[in-house]
Amino acid sequence: MKRSILGVVSVAALLAFSGSSGAQQPTSSGTPKKGGALQVVVTPEPPMLMQGLNQNGPTNMIAGNIYESLLRYDEKLNPMPSLAKSWEISPDQTAYTFKLQEGVKWHDGKPFTADDVVFTLDKFLREVHPRWRPIVNVQVKAIEKVDDLTVRVSLKQPFGPFMLSQEVASAPMIPKHIYEGTDYRANPANNTPIGTGPMKFGEWRKGSFVKLVRNEEYWDKGKPYLDEMYFQFIPDAAARAVAYETGKVDVLTGGAVEIFDVARLAKLPNSCVTTKGWEMFAPHAWITPNTTRGILGNKTFRQAMMHAIDRDFGREVIWSGYGKIPTGPISSKTKFYSADGVKTYKYDPETAKKLVKESGYKGEKLQFLGLPYGETWQRWAEAIKQNFADVGINMDIVSTDVPGWTQRTSNFDFDMTFNFLYQLGDPATGVARSYVSSNIVKGNPFGNVGSYSNPEVDKLFAEAAIAPSEQRQAIYTKVQQILAEELPVLWLLELDFPTVYRCNVKDLVTTAVGIDDAAKNVWKE
Repeated sequence: MKRSILGVVSVAALLAFSGSSGAQQPTSSGTPKKGGALQVVVTPEPPMLMQGLNQNGPTNMIAGNIYESLLRYDEKLNPMPSLAKSWEISPDQTAYTFKLQEGVKWHDGKPFTADDVVFTLDKFLREVHPRWRPIVNVQVKAIEKVDDLTVRVSLKQPFGPFMLSQEVASAPMIPKHIYEGTDYRANPANNTPIGTGPMKFGEWRKGSFVKLVRNEEYWDKGKPYLDEMYFQFIPDAAARAVAYETGKVDVLTGGAVEIFDVARLAKLPNSCVTTKGWEMFAPHAWITPNTTRGILGNKTFRQAMMHAIDRDFGREVIWSGYGKIPTGPISSKTKFYSADGVKTYKYDPETAKKLVKESGYKGEKLQFLGLPYGETWQRWAEAIKQNFADVGINMDIVSTDVPGWTQRTSNFDFDMTFNFLYQLGDPATGVARSYVSSNIVKGNPFGNVGSYSNPEVDKLFAEAAIAPSEQRQAIYTKVQQILAEELPVLWLLELDFPTVYRCNVKDLVTTAVGIDDAAKNVWKE
């Protein structure tokens, strides 16, 4: 769904900052009041709530309020204390020492200690987490307990994204006393998740809702403010809008209703809208062409398609003015974005026709695998089909459901398809995966499913990940220039997913992951 990434955290700032001082803290909108229940719509219903084992959007929106990580992040991606109250970074940027909060308890009453952190990062997540695994296997030399409330992570070399890797979906802390020595995926505790967060698991009524209740022994004294949170599952977008209109629910999370309904709902009494809370993710929407299939492997033809697409129409009409037209693989909201020397593509049907002819395209039919995420995406596919027809490109839209799309995309069984990926604060963690040839691996729809391969791009992404901070921008600028020329994907929009909520719901979004970390500060007036 959505996120934005504003600003760059400098190395100097990180080196100088030790936890509780120096970070921008969320501002409050009044004196919080205790009590009440918050009704939140989440769609679709998540497959599970054990966040260490599953990190899809709905799982994160619920489980991010049960589990916690070492750090939280403000909207500029500056780190803030969470289970780590402070930290120090060695001058050579290879050792990170975290001091833990005192008096933290798991929801079952057992103490949270450095042993849990070492088990989580060195054992549990190394085995099961697709984002943490490559970091710990490639970048980390050792994870060690210094004392009961101190953990040190030593790296093999400097790794710029490390301080952004401790976001709650990327590194949720897992209770060692429950999972050590077990089959993680079959552990019965997966059905009743136990974290350290402000809310505790209460009930899951399948097909209806998940109920969370206040953690009365939460370590951050005085919080949370709510008694309960209900995450409602309503299968139809129109029905979700009606539930908000009639007062049944308080919050429509990003993507819960069609984008064209947002303006109408925003005009209702006591109704507010925000696009904040996606800064860590900065979702980038694009068309992925399968570069192994005929004409789609032709760079000139891909450039023709880019000139043929009216991206401004997509933004203004299809997405109701939300979002921003991208210039390349890195979002303007993400660190190391640059438009310097980057080839641009305006909507230009005449240029598109010329390039189609130059490419040698013979009119063969191309199949476009639609993204089954609602009417907005269907409308977008139809608009692009018309754009292509206007310049002589023949395309049919193939419809499927979410499992079908996932399976076909994961197996590279498509000519073209929509996709949108989170950028996760740093190109090394959220961007490179879509373009490096080592990630041309079947089984995941969020890898390099278009099978693009360029040894120079591979080399630059590898260098940038471990380069000193002051050198990373130049390397990533070069990457953006190359990819904008070759167009391994057709970038369409830096997505915005508005959250619609009652105006008397205060401090709902106070971090860069929004609803995924709402329970700590939210209250009802």
